[in-house]
Amino acid sequence: MFVAIMDLITSMVSEKPVVIFSKSTCCLSHSIISLIRSFGANPTIYELDEMTNGHQIERTLIQLGCETSVPAVFIGQQFIGGSKRIMSLHLRNELVPMLINARAIWI
Repeated sequence: MFVAIMDLITSMVSEKPVVIFSKSTCCLSHSIISLIRSFGANPTIYELDEMTNGHQIERTLIQLGCETSVPAVFIGQQFIGGSKRIMSLHLRNELVPMLINARAIWI
């Protein structure tokens, strides 16, 4: 089951510069989405609470190392982390270069 869901996640993030797994009621997810959009990126958003297999994806994301299940941010098809990691990257001025390298934004 884990491998099948992992394959699904891999296909969901493939060829997309930024993917965020979120829940429609999560304020941290909303904040991270807003932050990434503020740089001009247009992330692909998957709302786990609105998906039939959202619970399985959520469990797999936790197994990948998400402290909390959402937000789970992938940049350049790589799992970056949750809100703490994204904010840390932002404060160290490392988030924008990651977005540029993933071709999510052009500056």
